[in-house]
Amino acid sequence: MVKKRVPEWLNSSLWSSSTSNEDDHRLSVAVQPPPSSTTTTTSQQSNNNNHNHIHTSKEAEVVVEAEAEAEIETHAPAGPSAEDISRQAQLLSEISKKVVNMRELRRIASQGIPDTAGIRSTVWKLLLGYLPPDRSLWPSEMAKKRSQYKQFKDELLMNPSEVTRRMDKFKSCEKDDSKCESRCLLSRSEITHGEHPLSLGKTSIWNQFFQDTEIIEQIDRDVKRTHPDMHFFSGNLPFAKSNQEALKNILIVFAKLNPGIRYVQGMNEILAPLFYVFRNDPDEEYAASAEADTFFCFVELLSGFRDHFCQQLDNSVVGIRSTITKLSQLLKEHDEELWRHLEVTTKVNPQFYAFRWITLLLTQEFNFADSLHIWDTLLSDLDGPLETLLRVCCAMLILIRRRLLAGLLPRKN
Repeated sequence: MVKKRVPEWLNSSLWSSSTSNEDDHRLSVAVQPPPSSTTTTTSQQSNNNNHNHIHTSKEAEVVVEAEAEAEIETHAPAGPSAEDISRQAQLLSEISKKVVNMRELRRIASQGIPDTAGIRSTVWKLLLGYLPPDRSLWPSEMAKKRSQYKQFKDELLMNPSEVTRRMDKFKSCEKDDSKCESRCLLSRSEITHGEHPLSLGKTSIWNQFFQDTEIIEQIDRDVKRTHPDMHFFSGNLPFAKSNQEALKNILIVFAKLNPGIRYVQGMNEILAPLFYVFRNDPDEEYAASAEADTFFCFVELLSGFRDHFCQQLDNSVVGIRSTITKLSQLLKEHDEELWRHLEVTTKVNPQFYAFRWITLLLTQEFNFADSLHIWDTLLSDLDGPLETLLRVCCAMLILIRRRLLAGLLPRKN
C-alpha cells in the first residue's frame, strides 16, 4: 500500500505570509494547555442570562427558534458564490442517483459543502456509512436504525423504580400470560428478584443506577456548556431544552453501551456539529429523527479514534500521545526548522496545543460555521478523519511559522 503524503501546497510560501490579528488569536489558542473540561466564560454566562430574561413571551420563543435555525447563516457569506452553486449542483446530482458513487461524492464534498444547499445532512450520513450508497435501501435502513435506538432508550434510560413497577405489575397478572404480553411487560426471566435500592450486588439495577448517576450529572453539566453563544444549544426556552435533552440522551446511551470508555469530557463538542446539521435538515421527517440518526453517526465517527478517550491507552501505539507524536513527526518532515524551534529550542510540549485540536476535531479552534466546512473535508477521507486532521494541524502551525520562529511563544520556565 502506498503511503499517503502531505500535499505539496503545505510547503508553499503561502504559509509564510505576513501575520495578522487572526494569527494572534490562533496563537493565543494554540499555547493554552489542554483543559480538563470545556468551560463557559463568565461573559458568555452573562450574555445567556440576559437573553433568558429578555425572551420570556411565547412570541419571543418563536423568534429565538427561528434565529437558532438560521444561526449558521450569520457566519456565512451573504450569498452563494458561483463555485458553491456549481458544487451544490454536483452534490445534488450525485446523491440523487440510484447508487451513489462514493468516490466521486468524497471528492466533491472534500472541497466543502455549500451551507445554502441543505444537503450536508444527507452527505454526512453517506460519508459516515449511516446511509448505504444504494438509495433503495435508505428507507429500510433508517427505519431499522431508528427503531433500534428507540429500543436502546427504552432499556437504558429507564429508572429502576420503573423496572420495579413493571415487575409488580407482572406479578399481579402472573396468572394471565396473554394479558401480560398485551401490556408489553418484562418477563420474569428478565428481572432479578429481591432488588432493593440499598443493594450492593454487582447485578443490582439500583447499584448500577447510582454508579451511572455521577456520569449522567457530568453529561448534564457539559451539555449545558455546549456552544453557550448559540440559541440552538443554549438557554431555557423549550427549543434549546429539547436539543439539550437529545444530546444528553445520546451521550448517556453511548456511555452505557460502551462501558470501557463510557463518557469523557469533550464528547459533547464532537456530538454538537452532527446533531446541529441533522436537526436542521430541510426534510421534516429527517429532522424529527435527528437524535437517532446522530447517535449512530456519532458512534461511527468515534470508532476511528475512540482510543484517544481511553486513559489506559494514552501511552499505547493507539493512544492520544502516539497520535500527537505523529503530528510532531509530520511537522519535522515538512518544516524541520519550525519543528526544531518548537521542540528543541523552546521546548514547547506539543500536547499543550495539539491535545485539544485532535481530541475535539478542531471544534474549539474555529467558529461553528467554519468548523462545519473543515468537517466536510475530514469526513471525506476514505481512511477516516484522523490523517487529514493531522495534516490540517500541521498546516495551522506552518501558517504562523514566522511568528513562532520570531519567538512569540512564551518560553518554558
